Amino acid sequence: MAEKENTSDGLITCDACPVLCRIRLGRSGACDRYANVDGVLTRADPLVVLQKILDDDGQVVPFAAASEDWDGSLVSQAPTFVTGIGATTTYPDYKPAPFIVSSDHDGVDMVTVVSEGVFSYCGVKVKIDTDRYIGPEPAAVRFDGEQIGHVTTAEYGSQMLALGGVRHLTGASKKEGNATVQAMLALCNKHAVELTVDDGASVVVQAGMPPIIDGDREERMRVGCGSATIGIFAPQWHGHADEVIVVDDHITGVLTEHYSGKFLEMPPAGIRIRGRRSTAGRYFQVAEHGAGWGGTDITDPLSIIDKIDPKAAWPGMRLMMVSTTGEDAAYFELDDDLNPVEREMPEALQLVTDRIGENCEPALCTVLFMGGAGGSLRAGVTVNPVRLTRSVRNLFTRVTCGGAPVYVWPGGGITLMVDVTRMPDNSFGYVPTPALVAPIEFTLAREEYEAIGGYTQSMVRLEDALAGHKIRSEIWAGRNPWPLDVGLEA
Repeated sequence: MAEKENTSDGLITCDACPVLCRIRLGRSGACDRYANVDGVLTRADPLVVLQKILDDDGQVVPFAAASEDWDGSLVSQAPTFVTGIGATTTYPDYKPAPFIVSSDHDGVDMVTVVSEGVFSYCGVKVKIDTDRYIGPEPAAVRFDGEQIGHVTTAEYGSQMLALGGVRHLTGASKKEGNATVQAMLALCNKHAVELTVDDGASVVVQAGMPPIIDGDREERMRVGCGSATIGIFAPQWHGHADEVIVVDDHITGVLTEHYSGKFLEMPPAGIRIRGRRSTAGRYFQVAEHGAGWGGTDITDPLSIIDKIDPKAAWPGMRLMMVSTTGEDAAYFELDDDLNPVEREMPEALQLVTDRIGENCEPALCTVLFMGGAGGSLRAGVTVNPVRLTRSVRNLFTRVTCGGAPVYVWPGGGITLMVDVTRMPDNSFGYVPTPALVAPIEFTLAREEYEAIGGYTQSMVRLEDALAGHKIRSEIWAGRNPWPLDVGLEA
């Protein structure tokens, strides 16, 4: 950053965001990202670069073999990519991005335009792998008592939250805006955040970690709905049970009515369950939502049985009831009066129950940052911003966040989503407007950069860009595509 005009009391004005903090000598601004160092406005955090110290198989490359005790310093021969983390911003929009880096990649002259974007239009999408009921759609989701988002449509085996957005950041009270940005900042930086849902649960969310719902740590994501579970395991139950009911909050399955049971030529068992019958062997609304079997509110599986038909059922009939994760299961045999009596689970049925659990993936929280790369970001890349949008749309320009691949939504603008677990730790910051600050990089061939009207006069070679800056080198995450491989799919 350039030196700012000092006042008589040693204050300098930070122009990195609209707040325009006046910072005393030796102090930092409200966001803790910029400081007054000897009268110069200075980015407090180091510039983060990614280096290919490991190959695609996770092995140390020969030129880095001497770096076993690597301390985060630059490895001279390693391929290097400059991220937007610690790069400073283009605000107030009239100037080129802080880093426009030229480098050679496989004989092609490439350009990477690097900055930290101030995102007022941004949010977080949270996927919580669980069948547990967390609250109704679209119930308010709260942090520190303030609404920061809502419950949105559930997906297969997962509950979904939509958090943030400009309405909560700037369209409500100052307290709500501050709570929203602090919750999003913590989530995007992979920290644990406790959220509450109106008329629902308390949920602790952390990217890449199991959710904790009302104090209980979730372990499994369901293998499928009740109908799908029957389809998967019907042949393994056949011959060991006369009827299997898979209890599920969405679609409860009944084996002998299901087409899988009919395919196996199983006779009707005569057990009628509560709920709304959909198609053969598939029932909706067998119980209310809750923390019981299969995401319902039941703790006694027999409570969903409406009646047992004496014309079809018989004494000694074997009944298996199980949830979609295998965490809840029970085995019954009908007595002479056709009442289910719980018995010890036969080994063959226990094996299938264990296999249901084996096929459940671990319950995890996924945090996706979502933002719109608008005016200041695009104007920092080219004098003709719409050409950047078109270049991204045509896959000539790769967009990354902290070197991680992003998904760019179809339609107008550059609206992107990124999985925060694929980014370096603590990639995000904030400004008290309030808004999140996220790293963003645009990588393209120099020929394309010239064609879209880029700031070619501001380009510097990689080695010159790094000179004189406080640098933190991180090992490139091999599961991410190398950002300079423009044109290859993430």
